[in-house]
Amino acid sequence: MAEEVKLFRNWSSPFALRVVWALQLKGVPYETIYEDLSEKSSLLLHYNPIHKKIPVLVHNGKPLAESLVILEYIEETWKQTPLFPEDPYERSTARFWARFGDDHLSPSVFNVFIKQGKEQKEAIARAHGNLKYLEEELRGKKFFSGEKIGYVDLAFGWVANLISVCEEVKGLTLIEHEKHPLLLAWIQNFMDAPIIKESWPPRDKLISKYHARIEFYSSKEAAEK
Repeated sequence: MAEEVKLFRNWSSPFALRVVWALQLKGVPYETIYEDLSEKSSLLLHYNPIHKKIPVLVHNGKPLAESLVILEYIEETWKQTPLFPEDPYERSTARFWARFGDDHLSPSVFNVFIKQGKEQKEAIARAHGNLKYLEEELRGKKFFSGEKIGYVDLAFGWVANLISVCEEVKGLTLIEHEKHPLLLAWIQNFMDAPIIKESWPPRDKLISKYHARIEFYSSKEAAEK
């Protein structure tokens, strides 16, 4: 009996892209089901009734939500092209960095683009502090996972694309050549990988989406003051 693998996603989600990349790196065939998040399908609500979000991976009828959880499931289910290191300590460290990206780096970066004045300066300082950790982690490495793309690289994949999109929208530079040469080299190496390059959403559409999103949250911030 052939395996049935379905991925519920939308066109732009960086979290769904993590799953796309993992499946493609491992050569796992799957069906993509695109969701309109303004009008979520009954299937999405059935498979992810708690969060009602994408991505959702459905494997032989069994659903999984949350992108980092899905990546670990993919790693444990399809053994080819490992995404995690073999060493238990290094595997735990990889999980730490993935959580650091979602829990600390992502909100600090987003605040840079929605805050104003003094608060924006403070947000930039926090974001630079977090980006410095990534710079240090990349010393002596091509990718976070070593010589090949792995779990941590997929978790940080949004850094390679969305930060530059938001920089263009706001007309400021967050990742700087003087402060982040290793991170910029990683971004180039990551984006040049064929499987990664083929999967990026259209940049012009991302610019439009994040322009609207940043404007919305900036206005909301101003209204709450």
